[in-house]
Amino acid sequence: MFRLLYTLAMLCMLPLIVARLFWRSRREPGYRQQMAERFGFFSQAPLKQSIWIHAVSVGEVRASAPLVQRCRRHFPHCAILLTCMTPTGRRTAVEVFGDEVTLVYLPYDVPFLVGRLIRRFRPCATLIMETEIWPNMIAACRAHHVPCLLVNARLSEKSRAGYARYAFVRSVIRDALQSLRAVGAQSDADAARLTSIGALAPTVTGNMKFDFLPDPARVAKGLRWRDALPQGRQVVLMASTRDGEEPLLLAAWRHRVGRANAPLLVLVPRHPHRFDSVAALVKTAEFRIARRSECGDALPDLAGIDVWLGDSLGELAAYYAMCDVAIIGGSFLPLGGQNLIEAAAAGKPSVMGPSTFNFSEAAQLAAEAGAMLPAENTDEAVANAMALIHDDQQRARIALAAKEFARFHAGATDKTLALFSELVVDRVVKT
Repeated sequence: MFRLLYTLAMLCMLPLIVARLFWRSRREPGYRQQMAERFGFFSQAPLKQSIWIHAVSVGEVRASAPLVQRCRRHFPHCAILLTCMTPTGRRTAVEVFGDEVTLVYLPYDVPFLVGRLIRRFRPCATLIMETEIWPNMIAACRAHHVPCLLVNARLSEKSRAGYARYAFVRSVIRDALQSLRAVGAQSDADAARLTSIGALAPTVTGNMKFDFLPDPARVAKGLRWRDALPQGRQVVLMASTRDGEEPLLLAAWRHRVGRANAPLLVLVPRHPHRFDSVAALVKTAEFRIARRSECGDALPDLAGIDVWLGDSLGELAAYYAMCDVAIIGGSFLPLGGQNLIEAAAAGKPSVMGPSTFNFSEAAQLAAEAGAMLPAENTDEAVANAMALIHDDQQRARIALAAKEFARFHAGATDKTLALFSELVVDRVVKT
């Protein structure tokens, strides 16, 4: 009954959802593209059998890379269907996977729309990354006898409380979770929170982001950028910054660092539609700026430049390879933080603000391992970064701790594969 009401609500909301897509497309034109896919109409060729991985946006797409690789290796007769929901996620998938996967937008969560996708691409199993709980998607998989799993699952306390607040939401989410064949949680705390809202016996598999290996070509590109700098000039990266953080970080940089003999500040905003507005902020703050988009394939000329704006997609691994210290964005306003694991895997010391609820366990473990320095605000973050810039021995110790931290926590992908491999084998044999 509750799922029927949910479905009716989704149908009533579709005009508003479509209107919102067009509204968002004013800043991000990608929201207007491939819109038919969101209604279950696909131009991609049908598949005989596939493994369906749903990764909502950029972080989940990157986290899915080791899983895609394992699936291709273990199930060579299955195509990989990857669904996402945002244009940036789609672009990231193209950059990471090329034509190795069939890539489409996830249809809206209405049974017959999701059913169109299942009938066209014939998944043997559905793997939902992290926190995407779509009741009708899960119900459609069950109706078509497709085992559905929630993998690399995480649930913040804030989200848990939101799901638990209303009886209607609690019931719909509980029924969806109990229809899953398995849940692989990132941590004990995530497993406990998922259990509290209805998941049945989650297995703690760890975080697949620890298994993601940066593209060697992008790492080499970042090292070439570094070689183009004046001899001895160091680099501080502000990675994946969010709206409202850049003014705070730039003010702290001016206060703590100034301009004379300063390291190069590489500033990489999280969302592409903000590149121009962040560039304007940098100019208003009277920093000398260059933009990655203006360099093309040539090595950048950064002599006399204060801030290099990383207004490119898919090159974060290159920026990490280039830097000496990274400040992780999304953590200085109540946004939950961005992924610090990429910095650790690159062997770079990182500094992170107080808001880490999206990566709470990883942030806590990194701090305990000496792989990350916490900061209460942007001023302290810049001060910590500059202390590392001026202390080669401490920076080397934290860099080593970061690499060891990333290596120690690897292996989640193989544990996840064990959750569903027999299910896939059984269905492949039968089809």
